[in-house]
Amino acid sequence: MSVQQTVVIDGLSVPIEGERNLLELVRKAGIDLPTFCYHSELSVYGACRMCVVEIDKMGIVASCTVQPQPGMVVRTNTEQLRVIRRTILELLLANHDRDCTTCDKNGACKLQELARRFGVQDVRFGQEDAGLPIDRSTPALVRDPNKCILCGDCVRVCGEVQKIGVLDFAYRGSDATVGPAFGKCLADVDCVQCGQCASVCPTGAITIHSDVDRVWKAIHDPKMKVVAQVAPAIRVALGEEFGHEPGWAAPGKVVAALKSIGVDMVFDTCFTADLTVVEETAEFLERLSSGSRERLPQFTSCCPAWVKYVEQYHPNYLANLSSCKSPQQMFGAVARRFLGRELGVEPENLYVVSVMPCTAKKFEAAREEFASDGRPDVDAVLTTQELARMIRETGIDFDKLPIAPFDLPFGVSTGAGMIFGNSGGVAEAVLRAAAELLAPEKTSEIPRSRLVFEEVRGLDGVKEATVNIAGNEVRLAVANSLGAAAEVLRRIESGEAVYDIVEVMSCPGGCIGGAGQPSPSHLEVRKQRTQALYDVDTMQMLRRSHDNPYVKALYDRYLGDVGGKKAHSALHTSYGTRRRIAGEEIKFSSEEVDGKLDVGVCVGTCCYLHGSYDLLRGLMDRVARHGLTDRVDLHATFCFEQCEHSPNIEIGGSIRGNVTEEDIDEVFEKEIRARLVE
Repeated sequence: MSVQQTVVIDGLSVPIEGERNLLELVRKAGIDLPTFCYHSELSVYGACRMCVVEIDKMGIVASCTVQPQPGMVVRTNTEQLRVIRRTILELLLANHDRDCTTCDKNGACKLQELARRFGVQDVRFGQEDAGLPIDRSTPALVRDPNKCILCGDCVRVCGEVQKIGVLDFAYRGSDATVGPAFGKCLADVDCVQCGQCASVCPTGAITIHSDVDRVWKAIHDPKMKVVAQVAPAIRVALGEEFGHEPGWAAPGKVVAALKSIGVDMVFDTCFTADLTVVEETAEFLERLSSGSRERLPQFTSCCPAWVKYVEQYHPNYLANLSSCKSPQQMFGAVARRFLGRELGVEPENLYVVSVMPCTAKKFEAAREEFASDGRPDVDAVLTTQELARMIRETGIDFDKLPIAPFDLPFGVSTGAGMIFGNSGGVAEAVLRAAAELLAPEKTSEIPRSRLVFEEVRGLDGVKEATVNIAGNEVRLAVANSLGAAAEVLRRIESGEAVYDIVEVMSCPGGCIGGAGQPSPSHLEVRKQRTQALYDVDTMQMLRRSHDNPYVKALYDRYLGDVGGKKAHSALHTSYGTRRRIAGEEIKFSSEEVDGKLDVGVCVGTCCYLHGSYDLLRGLMDRVARHGLTDRVDLHATFCFEQCEHSPNIEIGGSIRGNVTEEDIDEVFEKEIRARLVE
């Protein structure tokens, strides 16, 4: 019989059972060692040193960096350790903007919590007052470097989980900071605005860009008819803000809360999730039956961070993205086009609010593709956290609210729409619909195995399955995070795998793990939220999107045929490449245009870093100012492979290097206008 290996922690023998480090073992013993930089789903960094312990014959070490060894004798609460922790907190506070009362993280800040826990009332060190600029450049996130404690959590989640890496450490010593490269704003780099950095930030250094005040203004405007839609992931998470366990589902409470704060009508985004399934399944079956793999696999397009990722890094796959709008934007489209007419409300007096678990939905709502007559289809996006703030602000007792139903006609949904909030949910909903459409004669007797597709469920990074539907082999993959999506794309490009449909959700776990959800949002919490949505699905009478009678009525009254001209106009869109350049008006091209002078500006890495973006914008301005847009084909391009002479311009087939912003007028006059005069 083997003897169980143990570590003695504060006099208690604790068995070693596969823990990665001593910190995990200490916490298993029921001792909550404080940390800032430790996250169980990220690499070990060991920077904050708050988790220090004293080990016999080893001295004082950071417990997160030490592997437990049998026979270790560990103390977690000596006088010296208490002094170290308090001193660390004082040093962090000395370098921190301590205007806590107006901070978005007030009451939920780890630094504030630990300072209170360890009784830090006086800071013996002078306060840093550099006053670095606050980045409010994106509609999704606000970055305040004055509140950063250099824990590196945001750097690691962006680089390790999402595989993007727009945040990193810069400078050294007291000048050290975390931010995008070259001091850029988030809007000027490849940030997809998924907000996972905000979800792991322990302080107020990265927070959600709030739309609360905008929504209050609309609610208090007597001319406005305010309507809201509620995403499926909200109903299994909002309760956490009011003391309930993760997964506690009460959609009727959410509806009642919104109406109590002054929203006129509340609809269910699951309705437009059903609408999305109907359109996306028709699109998928059309691609599948075409006999060509040119547009396969079909990628889902419900996640705006994933769409932006494709635009930036893999524009060659833009044709593979489903052209369907996301459920949020489908709701905005039908509300803007049809609901106002039903309610007798003028378009300018209809205010559409989304309640979403996701920060990237704020970015999506602001995209110019999703506007009608110059006005966004969705006026404002509230996250779960923001809705909870509004409920508290009004003094409503959430638990005492009566249950209220969603309003019609967009308040009835199926189980397929519910599971959109989980990783794998979109794929499963499409498979349910495909099973119905490919085998219509059997729809009345479809067994449970045709409604539940376990192959795509779960929280693994990449899930693969081959599903037989009415004799058709459908190969699919589900990517749970952008890092997982990068792996799926690698498999496709290497020929290692062939898929027909690929679902991607940027946030771990899908929407239930969105950055706008209550904190913490670790793995166990995500599991509980996920199971809750599957439980709700199981209890639904209708579990296939095509069975939703109100979706059918919408087609009969307004949209016409599924995938038809009217439906396509309202419910579909298209996307374009971004490739580093923030201005979407800039065209990328490698094709010659007859009758025009071809002018290409390289925006590859070297040229971009040496100012080619400013060069391109300057030339665009001069071409437009002189009325030459119909005679000059000016575009961004990659790459002339003359990086040592960057920035580079190609004019009429000739490349000129080392062109700076000061050279713009000369280049325009002598090499562009002069050629046109000739």
